[in-house]
Amino acid sequence: MIFLTTERLVLRSLIPSDADVMFDYRNNEICARYQRGQVKTLEEIQKLVAAHENDRIFDDRPFIIAVALKETNEMIGEIVVMPNDEAISLGYTFSYRYHRQGYAYEALSQLIELLHEAFPDWEFICFTEVENTASIALLKKLGYMDLGYIEKIDSQMFGKFMK
Repeated sequence: MIFLTTERLVLRSLIPSDADVMFDYRNNEICARYQRGQVKTLEEIQKLVAAHENDRIFDDRPFIIAVALKETNEMIGEIVVMPNDEAISLGYTFSYRYHRQGYAYEALSQLIELLHEAFPDWEFICFTEVENTASIALLKKLGYMDLGYIEKIDSQMFGKFMK
């Protein structure tokens, strides 16, 4: 199911062939160094994809969105949306093959706009490693405010639409 299209991208539900792409980037040091808790074996990723193939964009539980190239439908990354207690937490990983080409900004800016229209009173939060300067720059470009370091989870917290 397609949730959203942008100039170059399609944000859609996961499909079985996405597992191979996810396996590639989740096991690449460039992508994996700042990720915590992601499954990495092909078997675990295949189970994850199967469990999330029928996700809906406005579910009240965490869901995964595949980011794919519009022209080929090739998955280039994923966005995890975690709604909880009138806040939406976003996590994202994009394949190292597509870094520094504006895809993450394009996908996230449009998705955030859509989610904010649906949940106008909700806060949006993201966490990132302090050393992940690319992600920090992206969040700032997306209009997130730096809310400081959270020692308990060893992450920098960013917020948008805060009350």
